[in-house]
Amino acid sequence: MCGITGVFVLGGGRPADAEAVAAMTACLVHRGPDDDGHHTADGIALGFRRLALNDLAHGNQPHRTEDGTLVSVCNGEIYNHRELRTALGRRGHRFRTENDTEVLLHLYREYGKELTAHLDGQFGFALHDAAERRLLLARDRAGIVPLFYTVTDGLLIFASEVKAILRHPAVRARVDLRGLDQVLTLPGLVSPRTMFEGISALRPGERLIADHTGVRTERYWDLDFPLAADLAPVAPADLDRELDRFADSTVGLLDTAVRSRLVADVPIGMYLSGGLDSSLIGALMSRARPGYAWPSFSVTFPGRDFDEGPHQRLVAGKLGTEHHEVPVGEHEVAERIAAMVRHAEAPVRESYNVCSLALSEAVRAAGTVGALSGEGADELFGGYPGYRFDATGLGGSRLTGLDASLEREFRHRMWGVDLAYEQDQLPAQEFRRELYAEDLAHALDEFSVTSQRLVDPERLAGRHPLHQRSYLDYHLRLADHLLGDHGDRMALANGVELRFPFLANAVVDHATTVPPELMLAHGREKAVLRRAAEGLVPAEVLGRQKYGFRGQTSSHLLNTGADWFEELISPATVRRQGYFDPDTVAALTARQRTDGRQVHAHLDTDYLMLVATFALFVEEFDLPCLG
Repeated sequence: MCGITGVFVLGGGRPADAEAVAAMTACLVHRGPDDDGHHTADGIALGFRRLALNDLAHGNQPHRTEDGTLVSVCNGEIYNHRELRTALGRRGHRFRTENDTEVLLHLYREYGKELTAHLDGQFGFALHDAAERRLLLARDRAGIVPLFYTVTDGLLIFASEVKAILRHPAVRARVDLRGLDQVLTLPGLVSPRTMFEGISALRPGERLIADHTGVRTERYWDLDFPLAADLAPVAPADLDRELDRFADSTVGLLDTAVRSRLVADVPIGMYLSGGLDSSLIGALMSRARPGYAWPSFSVTFPGRDFDEGPHQRLVAGKLGTEHHEVPVGEHEVAERIAAMVRHAEAPVRESYNVCSLALSEAVRAAGTVGALSGEGADELFGGYPGYRFDATGLGGSRLTGLDASLEREFRHRMWGVDLAYEQDQLPAQEFRRELYAEDLAHALDEFSVTSQRLVDPERLAGRHPLHQRSYLDYHLRLADHLLGDHGDRMALANGVELRFPFLANAVVDHATTVPPELMLAHGREKAVLRRAAEGLVPAEVLGRQKYGFRGQTSSHLLNTGADWFEELISPATVRRQGYFDPDTVAALTARQRTDGRQVHAHLDTDYLMLVATFALFVEEFDLPCLG
């Protein structure tokens, strides 16, 4: 991973501001502490910060063709670059480095903007074609790597993080209320929305083309499940045979994905949670290099009922890893939460991003630069409770009458099908109307998440409910939250690259072919992965129910008397910032204090944590106060 920045002059006629791009690039040094690079030409300025993992001596960017007409900067990894080099070499292309991202220029020569169809990797890149006066931006299929942009004052300004865009003198920082309503309702932001008005994120599998005709975006790939009518049902007598067949193919594809993601010229390790997904990845890493003690890293919560340390140590012992534990307590939250919000560039509903920040710091301190992680397994193979509810017919709304009708209307507006996701939207919206300050409450219908189309409804129409849920999880939970504010931003804050075998193209494509009956076969979530892991992962892990990664909730912080937290949610702070109603926030605080009602890290929306981290967000980015 690295950091890229740039400014493209729309319509030409003036040079790009190289000094502004240099300032933008400098603020991403945490993403790329090893080197930097710049390119300035007529109407374009590009910046690059390098985190060196491959071709350490010659891999700095930008990459340029010999005639100088094509220039690229790429944040990320192209895992199939060797196969692409071989194929391109047969067509007469010659390479100057062993760096994986150099293939972008040569692929563009052959395929133009359709080069994205040939890439298997995690990337956010910019490629400038001087001859055509065209700029191409693209983000990988899963959205592992972020890429943000804005159009203002005749300029297209883009970067790997929003904070770099805000360094440009033409950009002003303002809160995007639609983004705020998303984080109050969903697991996190959903591309193209950000927390900053006028600044957008490329969606997963999307590219942007800027040329003489203007700026346009287009989807080059999206998750696509078969129509329910085309699915061949799996008979009960065939269940185990089909489970074995899909498990065998899944572990084979995962094995290939793990091996490709272990290739690096620097030390690579793993995140080990003690659950099925990371344990399976660790087992395949051990199989790829027998006898080698891969570094493993785990967060522990000493003395807490949600501490997974014993299971993590069990797996580490079975795999023979060089294990590192990162204990997290209340003081870590206090010490790191402002930095967490600054890097996440958004308020969050859980404090566990602080744990991720501490984890990446420990990885880097141990001399490890990259780590494999298990994200994507739950979303693609049926790992959350919602899949069980759908399978048993319990996933519908509890509302009746007119409320039920309004709820269906909201769902069809948001994602095009009547599928419950996260919560009933109608009562949640009415609570947010109470939570917002008076002026915002009156205007809520103008920016509410229930008025936003969040995904492509055609990818949900006619699909099986389990596949519909998987599609929603992929876009509403995985891309911009788990891979974004929780993954990319927390890892790169300390110069660590995360790699995700479950999100390899072949694994994702294979997951869309898993019959719904197999996702929860024998009443167990992720049944295909559990069968695939037999003989590789300790039985104690195979038998565990899913146990989500948790951190301290607002209840923990109130009970321990965290003064800094109470200041962030105090009536004075809430009133001064002017986005939330101080009386409603005070009532929430009193209820948790006096009624003993504890916020559950997974079953409840932690509104006080959102209010507190939003207060930090406003401070960290010097955003306008409305009070």
